[in-house]
Amino acid sequence: MTTTHEAKRYWDAAETVLLRGGHLIDPASDLDERRDLFLRRGRIEAIAPEIAREADLTVDLNGIVCAPGFGDLHVHLREPGSEDAETIESGTRAGAIGGFTRLGAMPNTNPPIDGRGLVEFLIRRAAEAGHARVFPVAAATKGRDGCELTEMRELQTAGAVAVSDDGSPVAHAQVMRRVLEYARTWDLLVITHAEELDLSRGGVMNEGYWSTVLGLRGMPAAAEDIAIARDVRLAELTGARLHVAHISTRRGVEIVREAKARGIKVTGETAPHYLSLTDESLISYDPVFRVNPPLREEEDRQALLAGIRDGTIDIIASDHAPHTQQAKDQELEAVPPGMIGLETVLGVTLEYLHHREGIALSRIVRLLATGPAEIAGWGGGRIRLGEDADLTIFDPAAAWTVDPEAFASKSRNCPFREWRLRGQVRMTVCGGHVTHAEKLTFSPSERLQSQLL
Repeated sequence: MTTTHEAKRYWDAAETVLLRGGHLIDPASDLDERRDLFLRRGRIEAIAPEIAREADLTVDLNGIVCAPGFGDLHVHLREPGSEDAETIESGTRAGAIGGFTRLGAMPNTNPPIDGRGLVEFLIRRAAEAGHARVFPVAAATKGRDGCELTEMRELQTAGAVAVSDDGSPVAHAQVMRRVLEYARTWDLLVITHAEELDLSRGGVMNEGYWSTVLGLRGMPAAAEDIAIARDVRLAELTGARLHVAHISTRRGVEIVREAKARGIKVTGETAPHYLSLTDESLISYDPVFRVNPPLREEEDRQALLAGIRDGTIDIIASDHAPHTQQAKDQELEAVPPGMIGLETVLGVTLEYLHHREGIALSRIVRLLATGPAEIAGWGGGRIRLGEDADLTIFDPAAAWTVDPEAFASKSRNCPFREWRLRGQVRMTVCGGHVTHAEKLTFSPSERLQSQLL
């Protein structure tokens, strides 16, 4: 088996690469069958059931899935300001291991991403690291203070794909209306962190049976539902594109479903932890389970599954939120909310959606690759002749045990420690270059072998 370092060495030296015998899933072209791919200088030159060409490098996929490169629209990379928890280099490396070629970086850094220079800084640092493309989600208001709008057009031309004050909501409805109106002028996506702070402030977990039993202050589902309803109505009023981040409630799913039925330009995401965990997890009082929005009840989890089945939930995003051990090693009331997730998204998603619920692999690929590309407009999300290869190759049956100590992320606040999951990335190709490879056999031609001696 070839290591990532060896794979990069072979791949970068090869003019032609044959990916043989993969299960190609590309929802954009309705492909879901065995195919070979032939690449020349990182670009896709041929796709066919069987390609009999000689190549400098051959990789036998043996029936595992070859999909468009995954995209995560909701990641906290912490740089600038909190490099002890994560950096662009470590976060994008974690993304590559998780199968991601594109990451949407949220603006709640220090300072916030609210100016052209900071947007350009994120893009430049990601290019220097070379693990994944980073597309900044810039702040909707200056300083993320919910008052004065940012120069959205300038942020967009610098490379921002959306605006959001994620980490906190835009509390005032009039300001949110102005955000949506201004963003609509440039067809810029607005991502809402839906939370009514007057209801949720001071809470550490979902308000319900378990918060009562555990004696912890709760955050009612209504705090999320009311905020989603407000912003959906404002999107209808303004005609802007609205994306609802980290949906966690039953009623939140219903509101988005109803909005779509009325033709409102709204999309929605959820995260793997809302599909696999409930508020009962807090029975341990373990701070790793504190997240915002909080883990909800089983009926909410079931509603999210239903929303994925019927298309109400458009994408799955990690909401990767690194924190240092020192920050998380406090009483629940003092702990910052958030969990890391880039390296476990695929495993948790396949375990809980595909293996347990029978949801098709093509739907999983749409949730993780095609859907994010369509919503963010950042390219990719498809496998097409003549384009640079952006691929995520994964074995949906591969069993593995989660060990956060082995993660590329600098932080360890993972709620899935020691979980046994099925589904693991075998190779990530970003812009025609290998960024991660494991447990695959790379077979170089004699010419390539002699060239590398």
